Amino acid sequence: MKKGIHPDYVECTVHCSCGNTFITRATKPQLRVELCNECHPFFTGQQKFVDTGGRVQRFTDKFGSASTTLAEREAARREERQRVAAEAEAAARAAREEKAAAKAAKAAQYAEKGERAEKAAAEKSTEEAAAVEADGADVALDAAEPAAAEPAEQPAATEPTEAAEAVAEQPAAAEATAE
Repeated sequence: MKKGIHPDYVECTVHCSCGNTFITRATKPQLRVELCNECHPFFTGQQKFVDTGGRVQRFTDKFGSASTTLAEREAARREERQRVAAEAEAAARAAREEKAAAKAAKAAQYAEKGERAEKAAAEKSTEEAAAVEADGADVALDAAEPAAAEPAEQPAATEPTEAAEAVAEQPAAAEATAE
């Protein structure tokens, strides 16, 4: 052995937590221990619970047990996923409602256009019917003069019919041949 590099080996007094004291040799003059041969279950044959607050217990007291921590962490993740899913569902519902509102607005717009077109067509057909009746009356008068002996049967109709249109075309054809 080299000299001067090793610690001094001195007599040491060991004090146990159970109150036992004994002397041995060590590199320190005094030691304090939690268990000794007088209180250790291996030597005594009886179970003794020693509440010394070891490393594991202090860690558990400070940070909590691993299972509790993991359960809390998993619960937080689950809540976050549920919140995200609820937000996504709300966004999808809002998008569907917005799309339905836009579709209803378009349908109302097309219905309004259709009503205006029907109204314009009704006005136009009323004007045409009035014009046809006026032309038909003139044609009927012209046709009635040569055939005064025969009364012409006219169908009673409120809308222009094919017969009225044919009568309206006859004077135009007659004038074309007369010229």
